[in-house]
Amino acid sequence: MPRLRLRVKEVSQEKGVSIMMLSRKSYLALNTIRSIYHNPYRRVGTDTLQKLAKALEVSIFDLMEEVPDEEPGEKK
Repeated sequence: MPRLRLRVKEVSQEKGVSIMMLSRKSYLALNTIRSIYHNPYRRVGTDTLQKLAKALEVSIFDLMEEVPDEEPGEKK
């Protein structure tokens, strides 16, 4: 079953937005942003996604990508 991966780090880097600036613009805690950067498979609520998308001036769909699960025996 495919998983959702957050692209917050990639999108913010493409837009030249630092972690600190993203935290300020989205009104989210710096630790929350860091956690998303370090674990893009982390579960986040829709409110968080909306705040991030608004701060980065993108759609919430631009912040997510579907990643296929690995087959048994495959290595990451």
